[in-house]
Amino acid sequence: MSRVCQLTGKRPITGNNVSHSNRKTKRRFLPNLHKKRFYIQEKDEWITLKVSSAALRNINKLGIYEYMKKCEKKGTLTGIKL
Repeated sequence: MSRVCQLTGKRPITGNNVSHSNRKTKRRFLPNLHKKRFYIQEKDEWITLKVSSAALRNINKLGIYEYMKKCEKKGTLTGIKL
């Protein structure tokens, strides 16, 4: 599986490691992903998602179903049927 959040679309980005002597070498910044099961009451089913910590915080605020509708409207929902 790829390292992409299924709700926010966050993915690895590239940058540089900068040493004390100011040498630069390429590196990757990986998103903070967690594999988590959620229960959707409206559909009466469990789903497993790979989500970032930022998405988990928003799910705690809004609820999983509302947040998924918001992501679908924005167009970032990847590989999930609502």
